[in-house]
Amino acid sequence: MPRILILKFGAIGDVIMAIPAAHQLHLQGQQIDWVCGPAVHPVLALYPWINPILIDERTLLTGSAAARLAVVVKLWRTLAGRTYSLVATLYYDPRYRILTLPIYARRRLMLSNTDRNFRLLPGRHHTDEFARILLGWPDQVRPQPLAPVPVPRESLPPAPLPRGSRPRVILAPAGARNLLADDVLRRWQPENYVSLATLLLQQGIEVVLIGGPGDAWVQPLFAALPLIDLISQLALPQTLALLDQADLLVTHDTGPLHLAGITRVSIVSIFGPTDPHGRLPQRSGAIALWGGEGFACRPCYDGHSFAPCPSNDCMAQITPQQVLAEILTLLKDHAQPKPGHAVNASPAAGPSGRTIL
Repeated sequence: MPRILILKFGAIGDVIMAIPAAHQLHLQGQQIDWVCGPAVHPVLALYPWINPILIDERTLLTGSAAARLAVVVKLWRTLAGRTYSLVATLYYDPRYRILTLPIYARRRLMLSNTDRNFRLLPGRHHTDEFARILLGWPDQVRPQPLAPVPVPRESLPPAPLPRGSRPRVILAPAGARNLLADDVLRRWQPENYVSLATLLLQQGIEVVLIGGPGDAWVQPLFAALPLIDLISQLALPQTLALLDQADLLVTHDTGPLHLAGITRVSIVSIFGPTDPHGRLPQRSGAIALWGGEGFACRPCYDGHSFAPCPSNDCMAQITPQQVLAEILTLLKDHAQPKPGHAVNASPAAGPSGRTIL
């Protein structure tokens, strides 16, 4: 069976948005090997058609020269003797080429800032762009966007929290960081999440917090509220299982948004400096509130960095009351059968920066 090697370590969102392209290759009869870091390995391992190859991403990016070389040599030994029809390095930095230097491949590609055919074009959804690049699709009209590939439910562990009779809304109030950067401008202000949690509790809705070990800084803000705090307590497969049996997730442009996209949970996401048309999961039940309507600077993220901004006004423009209204509308829809992973034919821009997919 022909084999394809993909190199994409993180962040979680980028990896999840590249999975549909890999799935298309799998459907064409390709075996998928995927070099990844510890943060995304548990997600990729849930897909039986992906063979994840773990690499020490932290050492590779921040270790000494000797330690980085050891990581590279270990990967070379793991891949020794394999022949690939394609090696796809989904990074712009040419230094990543060293990771597959001695590996035999009939064809290689990597992202390019100068060649349009291998550049993630701004304003387009990354899922569709990864597919265009990996599958060699021509840059022409494709009216049907690619949906996320749902995580196989049989691969998930049992949900870590039993369901009660109340609607369950999950909040992911932190995140938006990786090994090299803390993108604070992407976050909706934590105080807004506290206000939203208070409003939800007043409505008789169960509120659950999720996040990783690096998100513990936000926990004291919620300490006085009668909610369920699972920050730092769940592995990624458990988080996916929790999302899959919940009613709704509220978060901003961060990893949990993309995790939710491969489950059945409805989504209300909050955007400002980044464009939701490139990141909001392309399936039913996903809504983005995009702050900063009318701002000449929106979006300010160029794929590498944000414009200097002392106030983050685009995110501050979205109020907890606005988010609550969207939540209540979606929860009302839950009285009907739960939507599947269908994708509408085209996004519809709603009022006040509201985007529906």
